[in-house]
Amino acid sequence: MAVTLPLALDVEHMGFRYPGNSEVSFSNLNLKITKGERFGLFGPNGAGKTTLISLMTGLLTADEGHIKLLGHEVGKQNSEVNKLFGFVPQDFSFYQELSPVENLEFFGAWSGLDKPTIKQRTDELLTILGLDDVRNKQVERFSGGMKRRVNLAIGVIHKPQVIFLDEPTVGVDVQTRHAIIDYLMELNKSGTTLVYTSHQLSEAEGLCEQVALIDGGKIIAQDNLDKLLKDHKQESLETMFLNLTGKDIRN
Repeated sequence: MAVTLPLALDVEHMGFRYPGNSEVSFSNLNLKITKGERFGLFGPNGAGKTTLISLMTGLLTADEGHIKLLGHEVGKQNSEVNKLFGFVPQDFSFYQELSPVENLEFFGAWSGLDKPTIKQRTDELLTILGLDDVRNKQVERFSGGMKRRVNLAIGVIHKPQVIFLDEPTVGVDVQTRHAIIDYLMELNKSGTTLVYTSHQLSEAEGLCEQVALIDGGKIIAQDNLDKLLKDHKQESLETMFLNLTGKDIRN
């Protein structure tokens, strides 16, 4: 008898198109992400990755079908759903003129945390992510890698059960990349579901257990990474990616 694992995300028969755009972005899309997985979503530019993440986080609303996050309908119970997930976008999502402490105080309060919890989580995250020495300095003076770590801290301050990560290590040095990935792995060990997208495919191989390749608004391959590589007779995620999506440059 098959065991049904609890789902972090359940996208079923989902359809969406941007208003005024005759092209269908998604039609009858189905995607299931098991709770506690490290899930990678990959595709070329314009494939629909950012749109799909925006739909799964409620920034966009599906035209048909449904999206459930930990059993809650996305878009219909926003205040409840927003507490369950964290989002670490590719663009920096903080106030440059504020310090890490001030940013975390603001976003912690926005997430509904009380002051003692915000202080505890701020101290904890700044220590883990190597930012304690600059906790009271303006973020606008930070290097790119330091800003990435502030971005991550904001996304996880409320201890979300699911974290969406859009290019979390883009433009950082090797040390910062390792620090971010190591912390994400620790979060996953504690049960946090990771939904990750990046063009750093070699990095993704070490992080992701399950992957989905998306192109033209459709999932063209999805499974355990090792099984996909074996089935497609490929040695790496990058070679499989090029084999399935082609080598033409996308804009």
